[in-house]
Amino acid sequence: MKILKFGGTSVGSPERMKKLLDIINPAEEQIVVLSAMSGTTNSLVEISGKLLKGDKKEAIELINNLHQKYNEVVAELLPAGDFREQGQEVVDYHFNFLMGLSNDLFTNIEDKVVLAQGELLSTTLYHIYLKSIGVPSVLLPALDFMKIDEDNEPDIPFTTAHLTPLLEKYKGNKLFITQGFICRNSFGEVDNLRRGGSDYTASLLGAAIMAEEVQIWTDIDGMHNNDPRIVKGTKPISHLSFDEAAELAYFGAKILHPQSVFPAQKYKIPVRLLNTMEPKATGTVISTESEKGKIKSIAAKDGITAIKIQSSRMLLAYGFLRRIFEIFERFKTPIDMITTSEVAVSLTIDFTDNLDEIVKELNSFGSVEIDKDQTIVCVVGDFGAEKHGYAAKVLDSIKHIPVRMISYGGSAYNISLLVGTENKTEALRSLHDRIFE
Repeated sequence: MKILKFGGTSVGSPERMKKLLDIINPAEEQIVVLSAMSGTTNSLVEISGKLLKGDKKEAIELINNLHQKYNEVVAELLPAGDFREQGQEVVDYHFNFLMGLSNDLFTNIEDKVVLAQGELLSTTLYHIYLKSIGVPSVLLPALDFMKIDEDNEPDIPFTTAHLTPLLEKYKGNKLFITQGFICRNSFGEVDNLRRGGSDYTASLLGAAIMAEEVQIWTDIDGMHNNDPRIVKGTKPISHLSFDEAAELAYFGAKILHPQSVFPAQKYKIPVRLLNTMEPKATGTVISTESEKGKIKSIAAKDGITAIKIQSSRMLLAYGFLRRIFEIFERFKTPIDMITTSEVAVSLTIDFTDNLDEIVKELNSFGSVEIDKDQTIVCVVGDFGAEKHGYAAKVLDSIKHIPVRMISYGGSAYNISLLVGTENKTEALRSLHDRIFE
């Protein structure tokens, strides 16, 4: 069985929904994971934000606007008659439910329920569409088998235990439809895998049932060797290892949700990145194998803050770094990059909600400097210890750009450079011109 995930753009209109059958083969065993229609999750986030603030009038107006959009989707997607009536009933049910929430006490629990409506709508409407054209399918509610634990980590054994009987129940059926992104938490409440989590859903399902492969269908033909929005002449990469793909996803390659690599890597399930608009394009295969001896791609991650702690107490002191890291752990703030000298340590974070409190505690160790508006530029490839010349080539490519930090050797797959965000575009283009010349 294969897992096929289609993002919001791929189901962004009735026309695109209909064209999915150019890709989906109803004769093959597959689970199709759908995101919400493009724009829907943003609208739901806005609705939820208004309700959390108590702006009920504005929330109701937004709900009505989105409802009207879905009325138009039903009219275009489904033929007049019973199927259109079914589709309209589904849409009315979900929007009446949203309207009902505007009359009740609204908390973060209801917020997660609101965000789930997009995927519930897209999957149910697509299921009805398939019925209307005589294509058999089974709609599997993700809330019955997708679960995260008390640490917000996915529970793959739970998914295996609850999904396998469902597939057995509908044995003989080949096409299954389910929701991406949404799940239940350890309390049984509706929750989600965070933004971009439909990729993660697909990867987790692949791991849970040991699928043949996971296919992530988006609007771009695979992972590119640089950001095509900034750099001209980028090319898709035919093959990446799981480690290389994880580095690129984490450091800014938007095509893939960063966490989605790990379940597939653990269970050795190949992941294929493909383009809905160009189904015949080769795309990118992510697997245990990789081309050796070459630089693969460049990615950039914005919104980085650099923190430098300088202290004479650090000199020859054991336990110093542990005490520094404990502060970040206490405030649940992940660290991206780190470099050290005898009397200073520099590190970067992208979550700054607790920055003031963190700096206050760090001040007890020595002087603290903060640099905001930074960007991590990550160069990914085969940087094993036995390789030579690659690091020099990377650094030579940006010798005219001020570099705040360099991280090399923490992984055999990347060199990370911290530059001011104002220098990001020049850094990406300069690296591309010299590395991929």
